[in-house]
Amino acid sequence: MDTVKRGIILMNLGSPDSTEVKDVKKYLDEFLMDEKVIDKSWLFRALLVKGIIVPFRAPKSAKAYKTIWTYEGSPLVVFTKQLQHALQNEVEEPVEIAMRYGNPSPEAAFNALLKREPGIEEVIALPLYPHYAMSSYETAVEYAKDIYKKKKYSFKLTFIKPFYNEPNYLNALSQNIKPYLAKEYDHLLFSYHGVPGRHIRKSDITGCHCLQTDNCCEVASPAHEFCYRHQVITTTKLVTEALNIPKSKYSISFQSRLGKGWLTPFTDIRLEQFPAEGVKKLLIVCPTFVSDCLETLEEIAVRGKEIFMQAGGESYKMIPCLNTNPLWVKTIAGWIENFNKKSIVSESIEKETIPDDLLTNDQMTLITNTN
Repeated sequence: MDTVKRGIILMNLGSPDSTEVKDVKKYLDEFLMDEKVIDKSWLFRALLVKGIIVPFRAPKSAKAYKTIWTYEGSPLVVFTKQLQHALQNEVEEPVEIAMRYGNPSPEAAFNALLKREPGIEEVIALPLYPHYAMSSYETAVEYAKDIYKKKKYSFKLTFIKPFYNEPNYLNALSQNIKPYLAKEYDHLLFSYHGVPGRHIRKSDITGCHCLQTDNCCEVASPAHEFCYRHQVITTTKLVTEALNIPKSKYSISFQSRLGKGWLTPFTDIRLEQFPAEGVKKLLIVCPTFVSDCLETLEEIAVRGKEIFMQAGGESYKMIPCLNTNPLWVKTIAGWIENFNKKSIVSESIEKETIPDDLLTNDQMTLITNTN
């Protein structure tokens, strides 16, 4: 019988503490100075981020945040807290949330779990990113691990791997989309967050597969376990098959680009082009995110709609993220309940060597995902 005392942490991207420019500057600085987001030398990042991007972007971002901010605060944080509470009603283990950037930090989440469950033996962290990317899943895991090692916590730390092709997640996502297909529509656009092509190539463990050919994502390779592009294509394929959507009625695009060399096609460009191609009634969904945030509520639902309608579109609907969809909540609860059993979520988690100076006689083995 499993008697291990566990705690759960839901990890999301993060948000500024307020819509004040100073708080947005602080958030953007932390976010963009992450070497897994802008993978250049520290000096280059500092000159670019602190000298150019943040001073010019922070006021614009603050204005954008104000258009979606709620009475309770940032939508992303609010939805993540709502997910926490919904999940807590389904599982016995204490559940806390942590953000990669901003508050609450992983350290705050670890400490909150220890306060609620002093004898905790294992923490299961779920990065709320369906797909593997340097700038999302990888940086969240590495950040949590760094804090974990630095503070020398005595519990075992485990990460649930990206779940882009996990059946219950796909079912929840499909059922979340399904009601919107009941009304007449011309096209369903799957808009995923963009990443630079160089990130895809850096994550290629073979060193010779990703972005080498037009159909590399369809050719079997060990590289796929860390390939964001392959994983978003796979999610789209499995969802559209489940919903019986013909290939002519859906496509993939990438949003939120920053600079050259990012994955194409770009969402904003496609939104402008669609009406001229006969797509007048558009549905759009953003499976990169499980919680609605600035990139969905402002970039897609507001600015995206303006682009499409001004180009001649007739109707435009953004399908909300999973947020607290009951099937999504039960999916996570199922992963926790079946954590020790062989499953797509837990069986591939492997041990990682930890320096001896970080271990005491009864301390843990750090567990991390390698898919």
